[in-house]
Amino acid sequence: MPELPDHVHLVRDEASGIEAVRARFAAHAYDAHRHDDWLVGVTERGVQDFLCRGARQRSTAGRIILIEPDEVHDGQAGAPGGFAYRMLYLPQHWLRSGLADGGGGDPGFATCLNDDPALGAAIHAASAALSRPGERLATDAALDAVLHRLRPHLGRPERSMAARRDGQVARRAREVLHDALAANPGADTLARSAGAADRFHLARSFRAAYGTSPHAYLIQIRLVRARHLLAGGERPADVAAACGFADQSHLGRRFRRAYGLTPAAYRALCTGVPDRVAGNA
Repeated sequence: MPELPDHVHLVRDEASGIEAVRARFAAHAYDAHRHDDWLVGVTERGVQDFLCRGARQRSTAGRIILIEPDEVHDGQAGAPGGFAYRMLYLPQHWLRSGLADGGGGDPGFATCLNDDPALGAAIHAASAALSRPGERLATDAALDAVLHRLRPHLGRPERSMAARRDGQVARRAREVLHDALAANPGADTLARSAGAADRFHLARSFRAAYGTSPHAYLIQIRLVRARHLLAGGERPADVAAACGFADQSHLGRRFRRAYGLTPAAYRALCTGVPDRVAGNA
């Protein structure tokens, strides 16, 4: 079977400065270099061979690579067939801000190669979220999940989930979401609007009060509004825009997952009017 061509795909999140890279290489080798950011990645296929901390490292599928800022490393295929990986580049200010809840001195990785399936899943989810712009709360939640899974690797205790729950904060956040249903707030913006200490305080308070995350709640109320508009005869494309979905296909995916049918099918059942191709209606 012929080897797939080398490929690198990069997306940058302007709000956080985080970059997500998905790459595959057959024979490419990186020269020794360093980064300003924290590197958190997972090998997806093959053997990823690299020099770090004075020793050769060999990462196979599912293993986690952790590299600190200014840590010199290289990279190459460690076996025939090449390798593929996902990597998040986490700015120092973002990581330190997320770890600001406790002491412990400067953070640091104990090792540069680990087995941690939960962190690998979080890296995959965050990479996918960064590739789908349009749901800021979902992106923030995915990035915070990476931060949560990184804490033991950085020698930092987990945040106490019982601390700083606040019913008033949760109610204010809920009101903000209802008042600006089509908006796309980030977790930090929503936390400030609700009077929370930070986005983590908001997340704990909201889940304690309503049993779900702010993002999941926002999707739920958008879908309720979408059903109402579709039942009134509004076209799916117009409903998607009115309810804050990125586009009609985004509405369609969410609607089918929640209700088991497409927005157009639901509209037709409620009104007897089939949806028509844009430009013909």
